[in-house]
Amino acid sequence: MRYSPDNDADPVQLQDVRRRYGTVQALDGVSLSVRRGELFGLIGHNGAGKSTLFKMMLGLIQPSGGTLRVLGMDTRSSAFRHARTRIGYLPENFVTYDNLSGLEVLYLFADLKTVPRSRCGALLEQVGLGAAAGRRVHGYSKGMRQRLGLAQALLGDPRLLFLDEPTSGLDPAGVADFYAILHQLREGGATIVITSHILAEIQQRVDRLAILQGGRLAALGTLGELRTSQPLPLRIDATLHRGLPAASLDTLRGLGMTLQQDGDGAAARAAIACPPERKMQLLAALAPLASALEIHEPTLEQLFLGYGGAHGRTH
Repeated sequence: MRYSPDNDADPVQLQDVRRRYGTVQALDGVSLSVRRGELFGLIGHNGAGKSTLFKMMLGLIQPSGGTLRVLGMDTRSSAFRHARTRIGYLPENFVTYDNLSGLEVLYLFADLKTVPRSRCGALLEQVGLGAAAGRRVHGYSKGMRQRLGLAQALLGDPRLLFLDEPTSGLDPAGVADFYAILHQLREGGATIVITSHILAEIQQRVDRLAILQGGRLAALGTLGELRTSQPLPLRIDATLHRGLPAASLDTLRGLGMTLQQDGDGAAARAAIACPPERKMQLLAALAPLASALEIHEPTLEQLFLGYGGAHGRTH
């Protein structure tokens, strides 16, 4: 089967995928799909099975059981080996020849991928390395090496990208540039799977995400869906009107709110950790007493820890 960008199948499909190394079950019955044009996040503690899953989706290792299809093909097939030119991959630690220039490194990868060298200069410009194209890589910072790694992953206009901790070493401006590039790629129809330990960085950027725990799929969905399935408390902060009567303050205390006072002893702010089901009740009570309200939903990091992300086994 030849891969076509018009193929309607999900680019990544896993059904009951397992992988065993001797007595260690690295992946245990993982089933999920990544949709076309999606930015999909894959998170988990060290040893949760993320790297094993990445290697399997790239066809570098094979499942011990289950079915894994990428770009519509079984990863064990000869057709998939030929289709891998349509896949881009940035490993967590991008290593290359330090004695070559950035442009020469890209030429090397272009030759390996049988991609014309003519795009290499433009790719280096795209990732912010145009001015450093002729410099030897041994003089590159870690962030510059990550940009070079991204450039090689983009060779050949891949329709599917696997990016393992891609913003490691990038400064805030570099992170913003990186996600701007991903946005452009998605606009062009590319599908992207990304892992990151910086959960605050990806929580508003991914369409859906999967949480791996001990080789199993602990959760799958949008951030909103994960918040629904893991009903952690949210926090409500309120800036109170000046001069509220004591009875109103007593009402707030009765709701479990912590009141903060300013220098003259008047209550200035109220805060509470609120179960999701009580949110509307508390907002209704606060609205006439407050000049400003702030609602803080559980973060992805809190959700991850709620699924046991800090205590999974290691492999």
